[in-house]
Amino acid sequence: MKTSSGIAIETLIRARYPLIYVVSFEENRVDEELSLITSARKKQIFKWTITNGLETPDGSFLSDFKDPIKVLEYILHADVNGIFVMKDYHPYLNEPVVVRKLRDVAHSLKTSMKNVIFVSPVLKVPIELEKEVSVIDYNLPEKEDISEIVKNIAAGIGNIDNLEISKNPALLRKVTEAALGLTAEEAENVFAKSLVQTGNFDLKIILSEKEQIIRKSGVLEYCHVNESMQGVGGLDKLKNWLSKRGKAFTQEAREFGLPEPRGILLLGIPGCGKSLTAKAISSMWQLPLLKLDVGKVFSSLVGSSEENVRRAIRTAESIAPSILWLDEMEKGFSGLGSSGQTDGGTTARVFGTFLTWLQEKKTPVFVVATCNNVSHLPPELLRKGRFDEIFFVDLPSKEERKEIFKIHIEKRHRKVDDFDLDKLADAAIGFSGSEIEEIIVSALYDAFDKNEDINQSYIENAINSMIPLSQTMEEQIKGIREWAKIRAKKAGSIEWETENVAVRQLEI
Repeated sequence: MKTSSGIAIETLIRARYPLIYVVSFEENRVDEELSLITSARKKQIFKWTITNGLETPDGSFLSDFKDPIKVLEYILHADVNGIFVMKDYHPYLNEPVVVRKLRDVAHSLKTSMKNVIFVSPVLKVPIELEKEVSVIDYNLPEKEDISEIVKNIAAGIGNIDNLEISKNPALLRKVTEAALGLTAEEAENVFAKSLVQTGNFDLKIILSEKEQIIRKSGVLEYCHVNESMQGVGGLDKLKNWLSKRGKAFTQEAREFGLPEPRGILLLGIPGCGKSLTAKAISSMWQLPLLKLDVGKVFSSLVGSSEENVRRAIRTAESIAPSILWLDEMEKGFSGLGSSGQTDGGTTARVFGTFLTWLQEKKTPVFVVATCNNVSHLPPELLRKGRFDEIFFVDLPSKEERKEIFKIHIEKRHRKVDDFDLDKLADAAIGFSGSEIEEIIVSALYDAFDKNEDINQSYIENAINSMIPLSQTMEEQIKGIREWAKIRAKKAGSIEWETENVAVRQLEI
């Protein structure tokens, strides 16, 4: 069965495009596709590598044509109806003689029945050849292809009826989706590895192979998540919104007419749980979390930064459904307004590439962007269509502070009943969630130093000795709140206290 990429290649061959560049790591799949095409079109197929030379349709090798220039001479003068597959030819595209010869070949082939097809994992097209070369990104195996690989691997061990995928169609679907983003060979290897290690198809082993892909990309970081929504205090409106959207990644949702969720922008005060929420979404939805390090995107080589962000996007899409996390987004794209004067427009182009993808993406990659200073974000990012919703994460209210104290006390294996949470929450007005955690840690240090267990007084003393960010940055926080009132949805349902935190009274 021909793939969409194969149909595109066949169309270009039939239209007599002289030079076709197929970008793919999967030489075997491309070879199989080209064999189907040549067989259907009654064409001959020649394959060239630098190690073997030119392989003819009868399987023999012409080793005299290992040289990248000589093989072009052969193609130019060969009187055949066929295609010439050039594998890993890209290193020679830096040589002026090769580039000139290819232009000669391109002009000649337009009136012949011959096509040259480059197959390489690296896209490298010299400026001189941009108008002669047509580029096709060969798609990775789709669900049907992966499912077929699963069944073939299972059949190969001889006892397919004993495997759980034979009894559980839902597991087969999960295994298939878990392997999306792998090449056919990677999928075969990891399925075989899973069967050897566990005697079955293990989702954790399959996902570990995906992690290797992320690490090799160099721009994305695969986050191992231990946090859950139970560890996030407050933010009940946001949690409810996420709970509803988590069900929308299923096939049942597609049949119901629901689109996949696009993403959310979490903006607000530092230390109030934005990054923690991003991690908790991954656990809640059981999807891989990828962190985009914008700093790694930018490269000193001209054009490399734009290619880095495109590669990051392709990687995230290849393992979809997934979550793409951009932490403190405003810092990554700082200097956007002066990009043309300071970096030749690189930041603006990278941001433009990301913005276009955010608007047009069709794959189930859920984007979670966090931001502390909304004034640094460009207005085009905030308009509807980029994100499903913009949530404002405020300082925790009294009830939310009680919940956060409870979470961190229990996390340190202490009994909550031994503490007066109401009194602690009243005393900690204006403190963020991360500051409350630091209060507990500081109290633990004090108690440990005195060889005692932590108690109410240690926590109260820690509160009294700490100046919260809301006090040192009162004007900035007020400005953020004013902006968010009419532009964002509040993440929590309880309104924060209106007392002036700068003159809070700590009478405990």
